[in-house]
Amino acid sequence: MSDTRSALDLAHAIARREITAEAVVRQAVEAALSDPFCAFTRVLASEAIAAAQAVDRGEISGPLAGVPFAVKDLFDVAGQVTTAGARLHLGAPAASEDAEVVRRLKAAGAILIGTLNMDEFAYGFATVNAHFGTTQNPHDPARLAGGSSGGSAAAVAAGFVPLSLGSDTNGSVRVPASLCGVWGMRPAQGAVPLNGVFPFVEALDTVGPFARGSRDLRRLYEVLAGETLTGGSEPLRVARLDGFFARNAAPEAVNAVDTVMTYLGSRAIADLPQAEAGRSAGFVMTAALGGALHLDTLRARAQDYDPAVRDRLIAGAMLPAAVLDKALRYRDHYRRIFYQLFDQFDVLIAPATPCPAPLIEAGTILIDGKPAPARAHLGIYAQAISLAGVPVIAAPLKTHGLPIGLQIIMRPGLEGAVFGLMHQLEDAGVLGFTAPGGRA
Repeated sequence: MSDTRSALDLAHAIARREITAEAVVRQAVEAALSDPFCAFTRVLASEAIAAAQAVDRGEISGPLAGVPFAVKDLFDVAGQVTTAGARLHLGAPAASEDAEVVRRLKAAGAILIGTLNMDEFAYGFATVNAHFGTTQNPHDPARLAGGSSGGSAAAVAAGFVPLSLGSDTNGSVRVPASLCGVWGMRPAQGAVPLNGVFPFVEALDTVGPFARGSRDLRRLYEVLAGETLTGGSEPLRVARLDGFFARNAAPEAVNAVDTVMTYLGSRAIADLPQAEAGRSAGFVMTAALGGALHLDTLRARAQDYDPAVRDRLIAGAMLPAAVLDKALRYRDHYRRIFYQLFDQFDVLIAPATPCPAPLIEAGTILIDGKPAPARAHLGIYAQAISLAGVPVIAAPLKTHGLPIGLQIIMRPGLEGAVFGLMHQLEDAGVLGFTAPGGRA
């Protein structure tokens, strides 16, 4: 187990020379090397220790100097092969430079210790990878960690690193954050650069950070977005999303929303009657654009794909162009409808997942009363938000049972104010990370 202090506390302790960066990074590297949850795909031990020593010599500085982090294995890391979770990329040339967000974190003094497991090509909500293994949930290794950024969430939940990076196209940050009980974020579309990130569906892709606390998440987002957030005390109009976002919700998901709304003293309800259509349009875009991206490789090397991913990509590539065109036109309509909600409310709250982490062996959750594949349906609520392109914080409910999280959905530009609200809820013990085993 590495040092489980917050990223900000670690950075302050290192800056005050109460502990060395090398000691912190060595602990993180040792934890990653003994990772029992299949979170890591690669540990960059020598590079990380050398960078930590440079921090201690004063050669590397910044607001996160000496803080360890890890990245989903679809971010370019100079000198390493970017696998995107795929065996067929193992023989590809190494990246010549870091992805822009990796560069920004390193410029802030943070130290990369490794790369993290994911669903192949980010196509799934489970991190069940036919080639690199299934990432287990640190709260219960018999359960899914979620996906596609499951390794990123599990590494933070297990205490291996205080910060990590994932990506969110349809919920790939929000789903594992919910199941692993950590904080995550889907930034507004275009707020964080995607240079050097292997694409899935560029029309929906975002970079997404993970942390164990809301203040760490805020600072990490500021580094990634290259801005300092302002605001944090102004009153916000908050409502719960009902209808589609209550259907299929397990009692734990309903309770999570109830708990926050009760604390805030709000009974407001926001109606998004086209949520299911929005999810469907995003599903079509994902299938068609994802399939088109891989079509040439599928023709040449189809047998090297994870069969479950391959079949979905082939089906998507076969969709008629007219179907994709209709989905793209609907996206613009849906965004106009979604933004109308912000005329009444500043913040919308919905479950991040319909239930806590399901068992790996079962592989299903209940949708409309029937078992459905978890790999495709854990993101049912997240998918309905993605198409709007708005910022969303994934916030864990403070609980003694299996974790479950919320989507805190906001109008772009209110990130600072909403983070202020998250700090308030975390300080009050309503939201927050609980370590596996119930440790503080």
